[in-house]
Amino acid sequence: MGMLKEFKEFAMRGNVVDMAVGIIIGAAFGKIVSSLVKDVIMPPIGLLLGNVDFSSLVLTLRAKTDTAEAVTINYGVFINTVLDFIIVAFAIFIVIKQMNRFKRKEAAPAVVPTTKECPQCFSVIPIKATRCPNCTSDIS
Repeated sequence: MGMLKEFKEFAMRGNVVDMAVGIIIGAAFGKIVSSLVKDVIMPPIGLLLGNVDFSSLVLTLRAKTDTAEAVTINYGVFINTVLDFIIVAFAIFIVIKQMNRFKRKEAAPAVVPTTKECPQCFSVIPIKATRCPNCTSDIS
């Protein structure tokens, strides 16, 4: 029973839950961006390049036969994936930049002095001292 309790404490720790939420939202965000690249950005780019559909760009290593499928290197899909990554990375950069911009700068707490200077001998003494331990003068 101790291991189950220890696992529950680990799983309910704030940073583990935050990480899980981040991964889930990141996966959903990735799907949105993938659709943006595939369905919105790539068609105009392909049109500008002469109706090129990047996902159909392949390098055929062996043609299809009656008994075997074709062996291809799908570099067009790779180009789409690289563009997808660049757009996701840029979007995350913009989001983090804006979060840092809007994040309130927390003011450092005021430092409460713990020592003071003796007015007679100028040695450093505790703030609550009423008599200097060095010169024995009265501190008011």
